[in-house]
Amino acid sequence: MKNVKKILAVALIFSIAFTGCSGVRTEKEKTLSKEEAMTELNTLLKKVDVDEVDNPTIDIYSEDTKEADALADIDTFPLVLRGNGNIDIEIAAPSELCGDAPDDWLINVAQKFNKGGNTIDGKSVSVSIRKISSGEVVTYVNADAYKPDVYIPSNYALGMMIEASGVGIEKIEDRIAGNTAGLLLRKDVNQEVQEKYGEVTVANVLTAANDGVLTFAYTNPYTSATGLNILTAMLASFDPSDPLSSKASKALLDYQKKAPPVAYTTGVLRESARKGVVNAMVMEEQAYINTPELRDYVYTPAGIRHDHPVYVFEWTSDEKKQAAKMFTEFCKSADNQKTATEKGFNRHDEYKDQDSGLTGTQYISAQKVWKENKTGGKPIIAVFVTDVSGSMDGEPLNALKDSLVKSSIYIGQEHYVGLVSYASSVTINLPIDQFDATQQAKFSGETKALTASGGTATYDAILVAVDMIEKKMEEVPDAKPLIFVLTDGVQNEGYSLNRITGIIGGLQIPVYSIAYNYSDTGELEKLSGINEAATIKAGSDDIVNQLRNLFNVNM
Repeated sequence: MKNVKKILAVALIFSIAFTGCSGVRTEKEKTLSKEEAMTELNTLLKKVDVDEVDNPTIDIYSEDTKEADALADIDTFPLVLRGNGNIDIEIAAPSELCGDAPDDWLINVAQKFNKGGNTIDGKSVSVSIRKISSGEVVTYVNADAYKPDVYIPSNYALGMMIEASGVGIEKIEDRIAGNTAGLLLRKDVNQEVQEKYGEVTVANVLTAANDGVLTFAYTNPYTSATGLNILTAMLASFDPSDPLSSKASKALLDYQKKAPPVAYTTGVLRESARKGVVNAMVMEEQAYINTPELRDYVYTPAGIRHDHPVYVFEWTSDEKKQAAKMFTEFCKSADNQKTATEKGFNRHDEYKDQDSGLTGTQYISAQKVWKENKTGGKPIIAVFVTDVSGSMDGEPLNALKDSLVKSSIYIGQEHYVGLVSYASSVTINLPIDQFDATQQAKFSGETKALTASGGTATYDAILVAVDMIEKKMEEVPDAKPLIFVLTDGVQNEGYSLNRITGIIGGLQIPVYSIAYNYSDTGELEKLSGINEAATIKAGSDDIVNQLRNLFNVNM
């Protein structure tokens, strides 16, 4: 049974009614030491209405979730161009080729192609383009959840990974838009690395990072082609003879112990650089060229080239293979290559691959090595803070519950997890414990049992989560704390953001926020920005993918 503290709730309602307040408590914002933050936390918690589930529900009927079940529908990745030919090929391509201008080269080329009257045996030919990261295509194709006609990844490692999983895939072109990935160092840091270590290489940057000369960050190697490229270059620098050796794995573990968290997206990297949190990072050259705010950084190519090879699959019909080759040749025309250069591609053509010699199977193994070592050998203590206010009722909450349960398969059993829900008051649904099979069954059971009603006391719930984490860290002092907040609206009851900012900053707990079905994320971005976490926008259709990738990075 839940111990409902009705008297305090009624008193709060009367207080609001007779004072004409909105329910938002007095704002206060200042930098606090850890001791001050704990004192403030204990003081504020006295005015928070908290229930606790005495006997968490165990989901004894849950079936093992397969990876394909934990993937959102492919249509969550947008078709940015739709063709209408008798023969239409769907191309899966990354954002640097088919995003917003100036990252729209492939869209522009395809639009011209679609207007060009191209035919095969009298049938009109057209192109459709789906914007999806190179790594996500590997995940979806290998899970038999998506079958594009054509795949244009950032680099060839992704094609090798699909082939290694037993999918029939054929490369029909090595390059349609030349690019490189590499290291981006702030100018003064770049000069210091050259003076102290010589050439700017992955190995020297890692040495400089370990020596405290710079702070280096990279992106998720499960979704980011650049992240995977530089990760394998890192492993190769640790052990050139065998990048997957125990020596390389231990060196990665040692590095991750003091490295910043892997960035959720390249956008997060750019923001961290703007704030001065990192001064060295990974990036594709085309993205660097088109990011004016990074002009005080120096770019150095590294790893394998990102020349956007073109692939077709065993399920691509002969007609569509012919259409794919026709479109590929169109992409390679002088006019279209001139446009590619104007869009930031085709630089550093003299750069040769620094290939670590990995096979497709070994690239997949490299991802697993990273996942095992990304937290630096430290367990995570995480609390999920879930909005169950009235606006979540119905499909929003159902989709969130289903996604949270499915994506929890990506949380390692070595970590510690708790669950808090909130509306006008706060409920501890699941106290923090190690995420073994029993805790996972309780997490699933309590998540599925969530119901929606009431207001939105977001920051009261975060205070409760902070308290839970601090108490658990007394038992597991070497752990890394994390809070994940899933909400569909702005706080309208309880403490305000400014009232808890000092506590979050003083205790240095990163708070990742998932803005669910709403776009006004300014306050959530401030919350997550306190300790350099990320704010992610998600809808009912793609929440499972957002959570999956977030857990892959952090858990």
